[in-house]
Amino acid sequence: MKIGIVGLPLSGKSTLFNALTGSNVDTGAFMTGKTDAHQSIVQVPDDRLEKLNTIFVPKKKTPAIIDYIDLAGLNPAEQKKGGFSDSFLGQVRTVDALLAVVRAFKDDNVPHPQETIDPKRDLDTIEADFIISDLSIVENRMQKLQKQMKSKKLDQDVREYALLEKCKASLENEQPLRLLHIAPEEEFMVRGYQFLTLKPLIIVVNISESDIANNTSLLEPFRERQNQALTTILAISAQIEMEISQLAEEEAATFRQDLGIKQSAMDVLIRTSYDLLGLVSFFTVGSDEVRAWTIRKNTAAPQAAGAIHTDFERGFIRAEIVHYNDFMKYENMVKCKADGLVRLEGKEYIVKDGDIINFRFAI
Repeated sequence: MKIGIVGLPLSGKSTLFNALTGSNVDTGAFMTGKTDAHQSIVQVPDDRLEKLNTIFVPKKKTPAIIDYIDLAGLNPAEQKKGGFSDSFLGQVRTVDALLAVVRAFKDDNVPHPQETIDPKRDLDTIEADFIISDLSIVENRMQKLQKQMKSKKLDQDVREYALLEKCKASLENEQPLRLLHIAPEEEFMVRGYQFLTLKPLIIVVNISESDIANNTSLLEPFRERQNQALTTILAISAQIEMEISQLAEEEAATFRQDLGIKQSAMDVLIRTSYDLLGLVSFFTVGSDEVRAWTIRKNTAAPQAAGAIHTDFERGFIRAEIVHYNDFMKYENMVKCKADGLVRLEGKEYIVKDGDIINFRFAI
């Protein structure tokens, strides 16, 4: 799963990327004309995996992962009037979700491109460009469908055109498509367009160190957004989190305690990303490896097996399952089986977050 980090220049995108990934990319690179995206894989924190690792003591522990990509924003060298560059739009369409960084911190040494600090204005600017981009795709596709239907009117073209009409109305009303009700049977029709405003959105308000303890007022302008579908908002000091990420674990804990930070903002952000994408984890355990596997919610057992290997899905017979919470009563698989906590499930079973699974298959 890929999450693209977007934002205006000097908003702290690359600083947040460094904090998330432990990287050390140049935070001013995009201002010098660099347009190559920075990309890094991040482990999803999961206490359950750590406990299973302690119990089974395997040769290898493999956590779930998320891929974060730091994308160039409004590059002065390429910038269109009032919009993102074509190269940026091409990159951002490939991600599964967007992480928009908007600046709330003040720093006289880092002037804001718009001269004033207004995180809501900056988010509206980003979203407006995404809306324009999506609207252009909708209008172009509708024109092609109109030509097709003049010569031959297929039912699927009629349904697609009706859906695009709804999309067009929403976008012209300056509403992102994630707020539009799209029925499950309609989703496949728009999936290939990779609409930007249909992607889940994480809003990170990049705050100053002095605002860490009390950031309620800074989040107030985004109250309506917090309740929108496929949208969540967090207040994070990217600079402080980047500095913490460079410390040893004990020093980092002490630093957080001094600042009144109860838990790593990066852990919260990673888990938020995972949840917003509608992802869950199931586990496979043994002496060789304890591993967390990533699947979407409501995935059936055969398809979950396919996350491990296509042969597992193709030859699926049964899934031997015990939920993590049940397993932890005994911390022993033999005792769980004796108590009836381990069960066999078939092809219709929907895998739950926290299931520990042994797949039975035959090719």
